[in-house]
Amino acid sequence: MICFTGVIGLIIIGLGVHQKPSYRANYHFTTPDKWKNDPQRPIYLDGKYHYYYLYNRDYPKGNGTEWRHATSTDLVYWKDEGVAIPKYTNSNGDPWSGSVVVDDANTAGFGQGALVAIVTQPSAGGGKQEQYLWYSTDKGTTFKSYSNLPILPNPGQADFRDPKIIRDHEANKWVMTMAEGTKIGFYESFDLKEWHYTSGFFTEDIGLVECPDLYRMRADDGAYKWVLGASANGKSLGEPNTYAYWTGNFDGKEFFPDHNKPQWLDYGFDWYGGVTFEEGRGSDTTNHRYALAWMNNWDYPHNTPTLREGFNGQDSMVRQIKLKQAGDHTYRLVSQPIEALNQLTNSTDSFKKIQVNGSTTLNITGDTYQLDTDISWSEIKNVGLRLRESKDHNRHVDVGVFIEGQYSYVNRASTGQPDKSGKYLESRAPFDISKKNVHLKIFVDKTSIEVFMDDGSIVYSNVIFPGLKDKGITLFSEGGTAIFNNVVIKHF
Repeated sequence: MICFTGVIGLIIIGLGVHQKPSYRANYHFTTPDKWKNDPQRPIYLDGKYHYYYLYNRDYPKGNGTEWRHATSTDLVYWKDEGVAIPKYTNSNGDPWSGSVVVDDANTAGFGQGALVAIVTQPSAGGGKQEQYLWYSTDKGTTFKSYSNLPILPNPGQADFRDPKIIRDHEANKWVMTMAEGTKIGFYESFDLKEWHYTSGFFTEDIGLVECPDLYRMRADDGAYKWVLGASANGKSLGEPNTYAYWTGNFDGKEFFPDHNKPQWLDYGFDWYGGVTFEEGRGSDTTNHRYALAWMNNWDYPHNTPTLREGFNGQDSMVRQIKLKQAGDHTYRLVSQPIEALNQLTNSTDSFKKIQVNGSTTLNITGDTYQLDTDISWSEIKNVGLRLRESKDHNRHVDVGVFIEGQYSYVNRASTGQPDKSGKYLESRAPFDISKKNVHLKIFVDKTSIEVFMDDGSIVYSNVIFPGLKDKGITLFSEGGTAIFNNVVIKHF
């Protein structure tokens, strides 16, 4: 993805109590300083996940991105490992997004187990977007440039970036997906150095695609499906501006979708540049995957109170994704938070049953927590929760189901938030109101809210900027009575 003020960001979770009130996230990955945007797909090596992301040490005055490195054993706590691919070290400028693989079979000739990264850079020949190879022989701590010449030259188009590489074990080759405007290109190689075009997948009505993704999964009915994903913009159709995906089949050269219309992995405003990756410890790589994304939006990337603390950039939580059969030859990805987040819990409040007709404010407050509840109703217009609420009840972010409109939503219009245009205040997704119940799993942090509904087929990830003292929790119903069962709040 193009990054005009790119910066790689690292969060180190669990840094202890801040000396003064802070907007730095408690359990989301944030850049130590300056700026971060695109995550790069993490890899697993020697018992650790290695995560690289775009970082700009010169933000906000200077440009250019580089790859910063972090490691984790559990995808919750992260250690900063510094910059692995610095910017402006050769004539081809700064490294943008790409992907890194472990070359266990030494196909590229840098040694068995070498790390190979293929990265978009604006080449010295007129700034064209071209693909360059970097490699590491010290387990990903530093990378060396293989050549000042591209291993995949620009074929003559404006948008040609974000290479994502996977291993095709059956054909004993590497496969690369590329973001090429509204098309996703497919390439193959046997040595990671020479690449050949095999086919293209053309998208419709979702703008320029970025950060493509390709992987194989086993659904809950036992069927194997390939998933093709990309960050995309469906705003013209009233769809999200997050991660679009198609299920289908891939024959090693071409992708054949089950349906032409994409599905969406997140319905919020702030889940972009998403990447998915395999479980590192298990041998079953198709049962589930992990996913994370940059929690921001290119319509308002620099609007954040964290700038006063010298940084701008955070990621979503890492989530687990599975593939579920959804009827009518349709498969969909469902998301759930990873279990490792439970280790962050330091206290719990619970309520077995709360009947609400109007509003009920709990005697519990918090700014970093997980809240679970089952809500049921018979006749009602609107139901949900007001979170990060001010004492006068004027400021809050709302999560709920609007029964009359047949949709679920997250509304940030009544709290601090980054969109000054007023266009991106309420994110929505269709909701089946006939069942008259919903399970909500909500994660609140200093500047974010992530909502998992029912089985996780609907997820919202939104940035919010509540007042630091706004910590109230209110349950509400409009037009009838709602029952909130098993309300559990885990304080992080």
